[in-house]
Amino acid sequence: MRAYDLNDLWRSTVGFDRLFDLVNGAMNDSDSYPLYDIKRIGEDSYEISLALAGFAPDEITVTAERNMLTVEGRKADKVDHDYLYQGISLRPFRRVFNLAEFVQVKDAHFENGMLRIVLVRELPEAMKPRRIAIDVAGNDNRNIEKSAA
Repeated sequence: MRAYDLNDLWRSTVGFDRLFDLVNGAMNDSDSYPLYDIKRIGEDSYEISLALAGFAPDEITVTAERNMLTVEGRKADKVDHDYLYQGISLRPFRRVFNLAEFVQVKDAHFENGMLRIVLVRELPEAMKPRRIAIDVAGNDNRNIEKSAA
């Protein structure tokens, strides 16, 4: 893995703290459990799929906060089994996804050991592009009412 020195950027930028924290966090994230996919399903729609074999829906918590999605899982079964071989990891996990502004969680469903979370970017009306009417100088298109005398 390549190490990057971001000190030059820290000295010459203001207000990008969150971005630098995201970059540092991504470079230091070595835990790959549980496995997941992130895919674009539309221009402003995304889906996160997590492979959670062995977990039940009531053992999984999905929390959406401002610009952050957290998925946590903890097995409720505390029975100690006598495994001859244990290849399926059922350890507790916490996976955090940083969301862009205006990205919201729309739906989450669990089927066949896969948790699917649908995300949608919804821009407020004030942020959407709008068409601006152009007035032409010297062109008076106003209707003038004539008063009957």
